[in-house]
Amino acid sequence: MLRQFLDFHRAALIDRAWGLTAEQLQIAQPPSTLTLSRLIGHMTLVEEHWFRVRFDGEDFGERSASFDFDADPDAEMTHAQSLSIDELTTSFEAACEDSRAREAAAETLDQASKRSHPRTGETWNLRWIMVHMIEEYARHCGHADFIRESIDGDTAG
Repeated sequence: MLRQFLDFHRAALIDRAWGLTAEQLQIAQPPSTLTLSRLIGHMTLVEEHWFRVRFDGEDFGERSASFDFDADPDAEMTHAQSLSIDELTTSFEAACEDSRAREAAAETLDQASKRSHPRTGETWNLRWIMVHMIEEYARHCGHADFIRESIDGDTAG
């Protein structure tokens, strides 16, 4: 059930960008700087951060490791603005597929993350990570719904 809800929200986020032009993907509703491309770029990084880095204890992949978060705290979003919809969805889908493989390889939902919280030392089990990801997607899919509606009136999300 967790996997199905997570995949539902992954698909819902990408659906909000379907059929839009490159220019439309960059439309924000002030005072927010969020755009659909920035949201997709952010969730691509979040997938990698929770499943690859925190859960499996690996380093970020080449793309994410190159971001300079000291110079730009929103580097994953800034980078996403330079990508086409095909590049955005390819990166996003690759990150999601990698996350799915890591989740499927886990022995149990109670399996603890290999990395711990940097301040508290607390670990997260896979169940917590998946519920957190569903929550993260639900929030951002709501943002994406508002952005999409402001672009072309589409409320079918």
